[in-house]
Amino acid sequence: MPRWVAYWTPRDNAMTTPLEARLQAEIASLQARNAALEEEKRHYQWLAESTTDLISRHARDGTFLYASQAARDLLGYAPEELIGVSAYQLFHPADLSALLNKSPRVYYHDGFYQQTYRFRAKAGHYVWFETTSRTRRDANTGELLDILCVSRDVGRRIEAEATRERLAQVVESTTDYVLFLGPDQRVFSANEAARRCLALPDEALQAPLETVYSCESLRLLRQVVFPAVERYGSWSGELEIRAPDALLPVLSVVLAHRAQGAEPGHFALINRDISARKQAEAQARRHQEHIAHANRLAAAGELASNIAHELNQPLGAIANYASGALMQCQQQPAPSAEELRLPLERINQQVERLAQRLRHLRSFVRKRSHRVHPVALAPVIEAACQLCEWQYQQAAIPLQRQLPDELPRVYGDPIALEQVLVNLLLNALAASREMPDRPAVVITVRPSGHRQLTLSVEDQGPGVPDTQRPHIFDAFYTTRDDGLGMGLAISRTLLESMGGALTLRDCPQGACFEVLLRTETDV
Repeated sequence: MPRWVAYWTPRDNAMTTPLEARLQAEIASLQARNAALEEEKRHYQWLAESTTDLISRHARDGTFLYASQAARDLLGYAPEELIGVSAYQLFHPADLSALLNKSPRVYYHDGFYQQTYRFRAKAGHYVWFETTSRTRRDANTGELLDILCVSRDVGRRIEAEATRERLAQVVESTTDYVLFLGPDQRVFSANEAARRCLALPDEALQAPLETVYSCESLRLLRQVVFPAVERYGSWSGELEIRAPDALLPVLSVVLAHRAQGAEPGHFALINRDISARKQAEAQARRHQEHIAHANRLAAAGELASNIAHELNQPLGAIANYASGALMQCQQQPAPSAEELRLPLERINQQVERLAQRLRHLRSFVRKRSHRVHPVALAPVIEAACQLCEWQYQQAAIPLQRQLPDELPRVYGDPIALEQVLVNLLLNALAASREMPDRPAVVITVRPSGHRQLTLSVEDQGPGVPDTQRPHIFDAFYTTRDDGLGMGLAISRTLLESMGGALTLRDCPQGACFEVLLRTETDV
């Protein structure tokens, strides 16, 4: 016979068998597990309701069986408003057909899929959704029970991708040569124009920079441009790229890629072909040189009497000394060398003077390209005054120079500067001839700023009327019956090409033209 053991419980003061005790322990364990499951259920329920993604459950026909609270923020619907509504009714028509075409494969085979589509919100607009779905089936029968979905708003991402796509299309279709450079200074991507110009492959592009840019441009990129771009973000300037048949001048813009998390050393290089502009500029320079040359020839024509005077003086002196030497030889058939030394020295001096004047006149009228470099200003002013001095003397008009004892060197071309001064002096002479008292023309030089000085040519003539001031520097505009209208226009163009300027200053009487020049040192 089994031995029964009685247990006394303080709860009900009754006897409990071992079986009842075991059952009570199992019940307590089940209750604890149920409590844990309920707590876990509440936790997952809280997670589902707190997440910003829309968590939903659907029947096979797409009907909402459950929707989380995120439906309010994402679509404007309260969760209970979606229950019983088919999600297919809210799809954008263009996106629904794509989903229905692959639904059978998803439902019966994969069971897991991801799709990006447009979903209609309560306000009527469409929201871009990215939904990850998984089908749930009965373990025994395999029957489809429901579909679980997690959806998020990807509108900003879609918009950013569309913007990047549009920008990529623009980059690909532009005629500029666009290159993308990696940290190893190799071109890993290029648009169609660059690939065609530089003969680069369409695929697996890894071109070294040496095959793209000239040696000088490559040195500039590595020593100056890339360090500047790393520091300041961008750089622009002129470079040369290696086209198949020649070096091509380009205006380049170099940008640094500073995206978050991106490896440093990435650059974009945008190159615009400026060969046509360079050719046009060269042609314009040639035209300007032709016009400036014509202007110098016209000025030489105006200075013909002065030139004749300049040549006549040394020729007359040479003739006098030669005649004296011949007379001495006639009087004394065998003169000593010492007696002939003086006239021969004087003849040599006049020949040298004549040669110097001829060299200066030949330089002035010769067709040439001007070169800007630091030049002494005082000799240029003196040379221009010498060219015009005889005409001033013939007109009985004083030409005065009020110059500092020391003048700094200025940036310019000496012949071009002399041409400008001759034009201004001839204009001042023509204006002063109209005045009865023949007032003086004055040349002055004064400092006018940091490394700048102003040279003025001022006359006391009738001045420039207000109606003519806006046109005084226009080509072919003249107030003189015998004028070409090119002197002031050419003078302004020449000065601007040297980094200077030509202006007409207001003054009580007459006209004052001011020439602004850059100096080599502080004034």
